[in-house]
Amino acid sequence: MSAPQNLRKVHFTGICGTAMGSLAAALRDRGVAVTGSDDNVYPPMSTFLEGKGITISRGFRPENLPSDADFVVVGNAMARGNPEVEAVLNRKLLYYSLPEALKFFFLRGRHNLVVTGTHGKTTTTSLLTWIFESAGLAPSWLIGGIPNNLGQGCRLGDSKYFILEGDEYDTAFFDKRSKFVHYLPELLIVNNIEFDHADIFRDLEDVMTSFRRLVQIVPSEGMVLLNADDPNCRALAEKCPAPMLEVGLSPNAGNHIREVNYGRESSAFTLFGERFEIPMIGEFNVRNAAMAVSAAHFYNVPFTDIRKALQTFTGIRRRQEVRGEAGGVTVIDDFGHHPTAIAQTIEGLRVKFPDAKLWAVFEPRSNTTRRAVFQDILPKAFAGADGVVLAQVARMDQLPENERLNPEKVVSDLKSAGKQAFYEPDTTAIIDRVVSLAGPGDIVVVFSNGGFDNIHGKLLSKLGS
Repeated sequence: MSAPQNLRKVHFTGICGTAMGSLAAALRDRGVAVTGSDDNVYPPMSTFLEGKGITISRGFRPENLPSDADFVVVGNAMARGNPEVEAVLNRKLLYYSLPEALKFFFLRGRHNLVVTGTHGKTTTTSLLTWIFESAGLAPSWLIGGIPNNLGQGCRLGDSKYFILEGDEYDTAFFDKRSKFVHYLPELLIVNNIEFDHADIFRDLEDVMTSFRRLVQIVPSEGMVLLNADDPNCRALAEKCPAPMLEVGLSPNAGNHIREVNYGRESSAFTLFGERFEIPMIGEFNVRNAAMAVSAAHFYNVPFTDIRKALQTFTGIRRRQEVRGEAGGVTVIDDFGHHPTAIAQTIEGLRVKFPDAKLWAVFEPRSNTTRRAVFQDILPKAFAGADGVVLAQVARMDQLPENERLNPEKVVSDLKSAGKQAFYEPDTTAIIDRVVSLAGPGDIVVVFSNGGFDNIHGKLLSKLGS
């Protein structure tokens, strides 16, 4: 199949966003000429796009916009005042948000499987995609990360199946609805619901409203899979017009996860009377896998294919990814930024490395963790670590002091709980602190949803010197 709608050229403003870059690369694979610009250009996305032959313009300028582009995709981080956004509007160019572009050009007429929730979206979407791929169904996909089995976060194929990670974040500056309402879900997974994205949502009830809108558009011939162990997910079931099935450890769950066993390298569980094993650790990953199994079963994927896919899943970049070892210290990169995700990752690493000292380095960078909303909860997220080093709040000048997270208070609370804790204002100071703390056999896990000044490589270099 040629590129959809005979597209010739598309420009991406904000191309290094995970989903933006993934779609750009997939279009390039289909023969579309792709250009893009961004001011946050760092690996792995920058190197991934360069490997696809896509040139990235650093910074936003009107001259970056090709005069012959079929349309411009405007990233959701873009705002009025951005030089390219202003040029798009003034020149009256055709533009779409990323979710709109997907909906209009790729999702109509497909069986769309959409994975949502505050945590576990990327892992669950990757598992589900790998199950379909292993079973020979050759799905299209869009994932907010780069799964090792798949090699890239997006593929646009001819299959009737399209598997998407559905984000509740807003769509664009001109469309404040959640991205996932554009994705035409036939099967919807809701992993869990917590308060997040404090720059978009007022409170948990505001988040719930967005999910309620989502379940309203699932067709009567579709399916909604909800986490039976999450009260907020169960609340969604009260007004769900589509068929609904709860998946979880609760005996009341329609798909009851049974006989769970946790090892240092893998986890096993029983579902539908079948035994499954995943090369991942932690209860949260068992839930993720159970959701993927339940979704694949809805589309009649054989259990033998599901079992084989789970066993051969090799993870996702930036999800408990070992970046290297130097001086006997293992450095791990993790995308976790919500307190629940941080706590779950630390819990899983404790199982994997039961005898090691575990040091956590955290950059408050997301639009929620930069704010004070998790001020009292954040210290509890690090309860499983031996010591914690906090970085300066990213882009701190954009927030009034009374609304910002106070890292020094987080450190003080951790010390009061008997934990070694330090606040360091820059990357060099963080590295020096970690090198002074960590010894052979120790684990250092770095939590950030950004590039963090290439701290992983710099830390490994310093540890090995």
